[in-house]
Amino acid sequence: MVGQALTSVAIVGGGPGGLGTAIALSELPFLKVTLYEKNTEPREAGAGISLSTNAWRVLDLLGASDGVKGGSKSNTHQRNAYTGKVLNVTQHPENSAADSRGAIRARRTRLQSALLSRVPDGLIQFDKKVVSLENLSGQGVRLVFQDQTEAIADIVVGADGLHSVRQPSYVGTSTCNSAFRVLVPKSRLGHIPDITTTTSWWWGEAGHVYLSDVDDEEETKDPRFEITVRSYREPEISGKTVFWGIPATNEKVRSRVEKFDQRIRDAVSAVTEGEWREFATFAGPRLDKITHWDKVALIGDASHPLSGAFGSGATFAMEDGWILARALEFTQFASRPARDALEIFEQIRAPYYAKMYQHLDEISDKTQQLQAQEKDFDVFLQAKVDSFLYGNKDFIYQNDIKKVWDDYLVAEQTRL
Repeated sequence: MVGQALTSVAIVGGGPGGLGTAIALSELPFLKVTLYEKNTEPREAGAGISLSTNAWRVLDLLGASDGVKGGSKSNTHQRNAYTGKVLNVTQHPENSAADSRGAIRARRTRLQSALLSRVPDGLIQFDKKVVSLENLSGQGVRLVFQDQTEAIADIVVGADGLHSVRQPSYVGTSTCNSAFRVLVPKSRLGHIPDITTTTSWWWGEAGHVYLSDVDDEEETKDPRFEITVRSYREPEISGKTVFWGIPATNEKVRSRVEKFDQRIRDAVSAVTEGEWREFATFAGPRLDKITHWDKVALIGDASHPLSGAFGSGATFAMEDGWILARALEFTQFASRPARDALEIFEQIRAPYYAKMYQHLDEISDKTQQLQAQEKDFDVFLQAKVDSFLYGNKDFIYQNDIKKVWDDYLVAEQTRL
């Protein structure tokens, strides 16, 4: 690249999507990549994260799969949250894949560490919260930081999730849907029947509880266990913007499950005060485009927040970053402008999310129909679980992102 100016890329956000994108883009010699992270050091909020065949495939491409271990999700129970009645027992749909690693639930920090180990030294700048972007006509994008410094980049990748600087529509009234999450020593819950023996969903009228291993017990002396309490009817807080990982009291969480089965109440009560964190969850808005100004590409939740649907959001974001890297490599080789790479990214990824939203709309329609029929709760709940498990999701959990790119190249060659 002697004598040729490098194309500068700014990645906003150091979550799995931002880190995965940094790895993929840093391998391209014609790019100068900088990742801006608002925290002062690497930090991952949340509890567990689901990984399966689609995740393993992109992590293999990024060279980061070996460092990720977790608990198996092969045996999943759906239960009535009030009675504990088992409504369904299945192999998780992800486990139908041929990959021997199967579907796991892992600590988010493990995924982050595996990705960080693959990011070149000096690429990440910490304590750099982006507060605004400015389109410089023909001259890239200006990023303005909270510390009143600025940077200019030819291309910006928005990997800042629900907090995205490109998502002003989130500012205003807070969500009515929250998740309270915690990881606790599994031994602390061992005395409670049916809590730690399987991955399980306990479904109630105004919320549910999700339970899962997050550690491989063969390598961990004191394995952790995830408890997530989802509340669908949180009070709105006027003027509150997105909140993520704020402390929640034991009393607040207990009040969301006070009518649930005693086993769930006992599990929630086993959490030490100060360990719970609350996360606002969103679905939408559904953007018409996931690129802007021919210079900005949105990945992960910055472009398609799904309120945790499919449990694969981090994988989607890493796939986004890998495809963007391939598109930039392709256009560079063909001596085409970078804006063409963003158009290719849009062409490949936007329809994928449209397909997910179509699936969610079908489930929503089924649920609304059930509610309109005013059936008793047991009948409604069984139907809701059936809707939750509805449909073939292989297009998600067995997605082969390399094949997606190869198929694009074949189609492009055929078109030409």
